[in-house]
Amino acid sequence: MPKLDYAKAGVDIKEEEKAIKSLANVVKYVRKGFGKPILTSHYAGVIDCGDFGIAITTDGVGSKILVAEAMNKFDTIGIDCVAMNVNDLIAIGAEPLAMVDYIAIEKPDERIMAEIAKGLEEGCRIANITLLGGETATLPEIIKGFDLAGTAIGVVEKDKIITGEKIAPGDVIVAIPSSGIHSNGLTLARKVVEMAGMSYHDEFDGKTIGEELLTPTRIYMEVLEIIKSCDIHGLAHITGSGLLKLKRLRDDVRYVIDRPLKPQKIFRLIQDLGEVDEDEMYRTFNMGMGFMIILPESEVEKAVKLCDGTIVGYVDKEKGVYIRDLRLDK
Repeated sequence: MPKLDYAKAGVDIKEEEKAIKSLANVVKYVRKGFGKPILTSHYAGVIDCGDFGIAITTDGVGSKILVAEAMNKFDTIGIDCVAMNVNDLIAIGAEPLAMVDYIAIEKPDERIMAEIAKGLEEGCRIANITLLGGETATLPEIIKGFDLAGTAIGVVEKDKIITGEKIAPGDVIVAIPSSGIHSNGLTLARKVVEMAGMSYHDEFDGKTIGEELLTPTRIYMEVLEIIKSCDIHGLAHITGSGLLKLKRLRDDVRYVIDRPLKPQKIFRLIQDLGEVDEDEMYRTFNMGMGFMIILPESEVEKAVKLCDGTIVGYVDKEKGVYIRDLRLDK
């Protein structure tokens, strides 16, 4: 089997970034006055609502849905939909309040919709948010199967928005473990499994490969308590592009992950089967580190008492994202 990477599997992050820029370069109009934007192009956007800001974000489950279809199991992907949105709100310091969902489907299926609803309900319970409503569109000429996405809102005091601008050399990086692959990199993971001639029903670490890949994305509500108790300089929800997500905070410092958490076994299976390079793994997956908190060293003890996080690295001068001595942002 040839060596694989995300681009060869069908997702070219660089090309995706170019396409996003081409969209952003045209859509430039902004509202004036009440409701004007005070944060854009981050994990979530924020609009000015007087004494506070309303944070808004949107995301979907992605090709994890194809694994759910292969396993005929749909009762957890709703959690992923909630998690991907809620975690992005938390990553700017906003408390999640509510969300809406959007399901585009080839043909309505009562059983599948009911199972999706179970996951949405559980995700909302964990995140303490309300699913206010949503939209279901039957699009047989466009959709094969279905797609699931959502949009969430949260609230944040305007002077407490966390963007990463306070990050400085000497800061410490704390990582909170992921629950597994979450909802990113599934295109590469699926391609590896398929090209290796394996099945999602094959046994793996006490369950099947498919069940492992469908493990729901962790929802990091404990971070809200850490924000209240500690001086936080930066937050990162590690999703698409892996540890490169740190560059979204500040790109004029160096992030060094010299003590990474041990990745779950599923990541090493993907790496070994697909002969995926180490740097590509950390540019594609969370590798066991689903959420990162950057803060002064004096604040670390308080923070780790409020979560199961561990120090994994530090911030230094110059630029770049490193996993030990390996630079990821080449």
